[in-house]
Amino acid sequence: LDTMYDLMLLAFRTDSTRVITFLQAHDGSNRSFPELGVNSGHHQLSHHKGDTNKIEQIKNIDEFYLQAFSRFMVKLADTKEGPGRSLADSCMIVYGGAIADGNRHNHNNLPVLLAGGAVEGNRHLNFQDQPMCNLYLSMLEKAGGSVERFGDSTGLLRGI
Repeated sequence: LDTMYDLMLLAFRTDSTRVITFLQAHDGSNRSFPELGVNSGHHQLSHHKGDTNKIEQIKNIDEFYLQAFSRFMVKLADTKEGPGRSLADSCMIVYGGAIADGNRHNHNNLPVLLAGGAVEGNRHLNFQDQPMCNLYLSMLEKAGGSVERFGDSTGLLRGI
């Protein structure tokens, strides 16, 4: 995981690309995490039916992935890209999943983190019942691009 993040850092650093899509994990699998003391898979645990032990185990898996992402963001922030700027200052990075509650199979109101200096940070925004494509459309506009519609978008998310 860290190696993949290092490769992404290198690709950004060398300006080999400006866009990367990375599936950090296939959580529909039942890969176990013995290194975390979790012997069940993410998918199996996501159908926890309120079992606090399963919820704690899935939390450990999610924290493991989020810590790897955090290390990546620190490396971006530590990589200089000109006077007084870091590589993170030029980025808009989406981190999140395609399901909000695996126990109920809810695909709306996704918990999504938008990181990087290209967006105002240190805020929690709630865009209730907005299609994910509205975020992508808004990011494209913020980056200087423009399209009328993308996927199931219904408009821009103001305030990101």
